[in-house]
Amino acid sequence: MRDGTPAFGYWTELFNPTATEIMAAAGYDCTMIDLEHGSADLSDALAVMRALKGSGCTPLVRVPANDAAWIKRVLDAGAQGVMVPAVNSKAEAEAAVSACHYPPRGTRGMAAPIVRAARYGDDWQGYVRDIAGSLLVICQVETGAAVEAVAEIAGVEGLDMIFIGPFDLSGSLGHLGEPDHPDVRAAISRVEQAAKAAGCLLGGIPTPGRTSKALYEAGYDLVMADVDLAMLREGALASVAALNEAAGRD
Repeated sequence: MRDGTPAFGYWTELFNPTATEIMAAAGYDCTMIDLEHGSADLSDALAVMRALKGSGCTPLVRVPANDAAWIKRVLDAGAQGVMVPAVNSKAEAEAAVSACHYPPRGTRGMAAPIVRAARYGDDWQGYVRDIAGSLLVICQVETGAAVEAVAEIAGVEGLDMIFIGPFDLSGSLGHLGEPDHPDVRAAISRVEQAAKAAGCLLGGIPTPGRTSKALYEAGYDLVMADVDLAMLREGALASVAALNEAAGRD
């Protein structure tokens, strides 16, 4: 992405290793393993990361909250990027970045000699040396308060990407479920401009009124367009509808 090549990925909500292998083999650049919503835990996320190993599909994890303990645990498990939801201020963004990095750059707890991310200590010195340069730190902007503070958030040193959450933002602005409402679109445009002005990568999801192509044309670097669970649901519904028609059933 830093070289100007846009990326795309999908959301992991099924937490099934076989589904993960199928999705990765299809050619997605990355997946966002979602621990904020649903009932999955760290063990489920680890199963997905193991299924991704060697696939070329990068494991990113959205943690449940801006919590240093959660960030440390998913990084130790092997996440190559961390998304922190609902970051509303410069101080919160600084805390997220700090939690992602070892001292002196940050405050991440040191257990590299035993964790999966460092091959259970086989090359922990190399991991500690290199992880800062390869880790993707993402903060989500998805509230009115975050929009007001977006210039300061985007300017935090060590923050790699601003990721816009249009549905939560729509609720925060009084238009729940209307991510394409003019007020919401105006706020999103403000975030986009601030991220680009600060040299931040920009990520987001399509909405009913804005396609993936439109996002890329607007300068997005990462689009998370698909959800494994939704793809299964929509495929099943379409097939059942076709079979009902073929069988002459209402």
